[in-house]
Amino acid sequence: MKTPVSFFEPFKLRSFCFRVLLVVSLVSASGCTVYQSIGKSVGSFLHPVSGHDFVHIDNDSWDRKHAVLYFYRTHSQWAADEIEAPSVYIDDAHYFNIRNDSFTWLVVSPGERHIAMRRPLLGLEGLNSFSLSLIADATFNVEPGRIYYLRYNELTEPTQANPELDPEHPLAQGDLQLVTRDYAMQGQEIVSTRFLNSDLLAPNHAAVSIVESNEDADYERRMALLEEEREVEIERLEREGQYESASWYWPFGGGSKVPLATDQKMEQLEQEYAELELERERREAAESDGWWFF
Repeated sequence: MKTPVSFFEPFKLRSFCFRVLLVVSLVSASGCTVYQSIGKSVGSFLHPVSGHDFVHIDNDSWDRKHAVLYFYRTHSQWAADEIEAPSVYIDDAHYFNIRNDSFTWLVVSPGERHIAMRRPLLGLEGLNSFSLSLIADATFNVEPGRIYYLRYNELTEPTQANPELDPEHPLAQGDLQLVTRDYAMQGQEIVSTRFLNSDLLAPNHAAVSIVESNEDADYERRMALLEEEREVEIERLEREGQYESASWYWPFGGGSKVPLATDQKMEQLEQEYAELELERERREAAESDGWWFF
């Protein structure tokens, strides 16, 4: 008698997931950037969104020095039948997978924010610069005190363009677009969506402030740019005879005959970041003031 295939399916699935997790762990340990949402990418076909109806967050829930990004996905039968939902990344950090007929939000720091969306295959999405399916890849300047609406729909684009964006901007075309508040509200587009809950079947890290993560990412990005700028400055000084490279037999020799401008910039950046961390500690201390622990 032929054994029913369904008897072995759970074991095959567990074995496959174990292998996937093992590969991800090994690759991550090698220093590569692995994009994945294993355990978070379940789609609406398996887990429909059941949160509350759309409502803006309270004004007291965010500081006007920052900004709010609303993400919403309008209903379509294609999205309702989806097995895996696409991932949303801000500054290269994964926050949620957006399912059919849903919305969520993030409080972000002003400045250049990088937004990416990737479609997973059994939770895996890419490695370093390679992506299995890159839905969106855009950077735009976030202004303090502003509220932004990002609409995702893989079948229909908005009927109105955002006048603040250049038509060639990545968020002015494609499946993920930055729309105006009026457009998001008209026709009950965002109002008809439901809140993207975080639960055991589809955990996420949205509906929170990610300001500190943005600030950390800004610091690392600026420092990396300064390190590249420093190398260019050293090459220029070498050509001008103002910099001597250290000898292979005496690595402590050599150096610049004049102060490096990039060293001063890096020192200033480190000082600003140290002040930022000190301010965070003060804020945490103020928030915990008055609590008693037994």
